[in-house]
Amino acid sequence: MSDQESKLAQLKDTAVKQLTECGVSSIDHDKLDAYVNSLKTMIENQDALLVAGSDESELETVRRNFVEKKLGITDKDKAMAAINAVVTKMSDFKMKSRPAFYYLVAEALN
Repeated sequence: MSDQESKLAQLKDTAVKQLTECGVSSIDHDKLDAYVNSLKTMIENQDALLVAGSDESELETVRRNFVEKKLGITDKDKAMAAINAVVTKMSDFKMKSRPAFYYLVAEALN
């Protein structure tokens, strides 16, 4: 296993752990793998792999780059409501895994 593959596997393991602790009992691993793999170019940048739930500009970036561009949801209020609900749900985690965060946001918007 390459160093990158190892880091991606560790990123997924962290995401699975956080999702499980947030009460997700049946994880769609294909969906989670897609979120993990979308971060492979940033695997060396620890900050890029985490979501700062208390940083408004970070949450706006999640809304713009993930919810709007990837999920196609342009309703800003709906998007921010889902993002803020996930921030609350993941409040026990100081370091919120970006793939887990994206997964929960996508679930909240379905």
